[in-house]
Amino acid sequence: MTQEVVSPESRSAAWLARLSFLLALSTVAVVVVVAELMSLAMLAVGLVAAAVSLATAYWFLSHRGVLRWLSLLLFVATPVAVIVVYALHSLLWVALVGAAGWLLAGVTAREALAKDRGEWRMPDYPVTRHARHPFLIMNPKSGGGKVGRFDLRRKAEDLGAEVFLIDGPEPVDVAEVARTAVTQGADLLGVAGGDGTQALVAGIAAEHGIPFMVISAGTRNHFALDLGLDRANPAACLDALTDAVELRVDLGVIGGRTFVNNASFGAYAEVVEDPAYRADKLRTTLELLPDLLQGHRGPRLTVHAGGVEISAPQALLVANNPYGTGDIAGLGRRARLDRGVLGVVVATVDSARRAVDLMIRSRRAAGLQVLTAQEVTVTADTRQVSVGIDGESVSLPVPVRCTVRPRALRVWVPRDRPGVPASKPELDWARLRQLAVWGRGPRPAAVPEVSDAATAPALKDSA
Repeated sequence: MTQEVVSPESRSAAWLARLSFLLALSTVAVVVVVAELMSLAMLAVGLVAAAVSLATAYWFLSHRGVLRWLSLLLFVATPVAVIVVYALHSLLWVALVGAAGWLLAGVTAREALAKDRGEWRMPDYPVTRHARHPFLIMNPKSGGGKVGRFDLRRKAEDLGAEVFLIDGPEPVDVAEVARTAVTQGADLLGVAGGDGTQALVAGIAAEHGIPFMVISAGTRNHFALDLGLDRANPAACLDALTDAVELRVDLGVIGGRTFVNNASFGAYAEVVEDPAYRADKLRTTLELLPDLLQGHRGPRLTVHAGGVEISAPQALLVANNPYGTGDIAGLGRRARLDRGVLGVVVATVDSARRAVDLMIRSRRAAGLQVLTAQEVTVTADTRQVSVGIDGESVSLPVPVRCTVRPRALRVWVPRDRPGVPASKPELDWARLRQLAVWGRGPRPAAVPEVSDAATAPALKDSA
């Protein structure tokens, strides 16, 4: 019988798992020994305060008038009252030590669980021939004027690119601009702008099977982040014109339109669609949320995803590949964009009780469902629904169908780039216990293999 070889990485993960349990148990022991019977009261006060804070936050968002401001007052006063109670009983330092211990235990636990995620890195492919006629679309207003601040137009033209600047007062059909450029011989398309513009031009590049280039000149640059690009220095993205590798990335499709990040339905989409949102985002959000959370505004949605039907959610996010699982809703970063699936997050938080449940049970809460599917269909009791597509609000007729095109987009990125940060794993104590006891845990789910021949219309020779 062959003996299983345990890698140094697995041994390191096992010891980190053991350390996390040691820290957690030591923290509990310190609190119990020092505070004795008061430790139970201290724990109860802390849990009640957390629940009250979350409930009052929900009431603040879901009501108007006097109740809203009373909720805000209680939300602020609750942690102050807890600190006072702990201080009066000389337990404040114990609470701080306990919080620090649990924080360290969580850090080591996540580090242990992340050790087996090396295979979650997207493969890159060599590019040995530069584009002869690169065509870049730049929006000088995007990201607070990054195109001008980083002198992107001049630097791109010095590298041989043709640049189209969106500088007129009239709206520009960037998709049509990109199509025209391809008919005139462009063999690479790129965008320096927001994710919405990136998505439109990416769709044209995928349609013609030519490479696409992302320049992180937008405000948030979520797509650039998940590609591992330098968001602090957009000019560094131009290195892909001279020294590139190729990533083969999925594209989301909704109503015939492509998206690179996500499409959102429900509360967020309704708020963004309101004309007043652009002028005063905070005030508009606070004004609309009560009706949205209580079901008095917006269509009643029904979601069909992966054989599951979900009725009347308040918010739905359909992502081009699932987000990381290290936070409550799983909205972190996407370590890979080539899995060939949509990430689906459905939230129904229609009461303070469900808000508290979400805090306690996280991803297992009744008001939250996180799944993956290759197709998502959204229907409603109205003829059209508002959808936020990569941050831009549009109105689409129902039913709305979301699909994914596996590895349809050839993205050229600089060989030398920051890279995608390590994926933040979900804190799974059962799996952590397996690591601590046996020195190994169950193997992570493998990323499905997708045939290149079945994806992009022509993943042309990048050499």
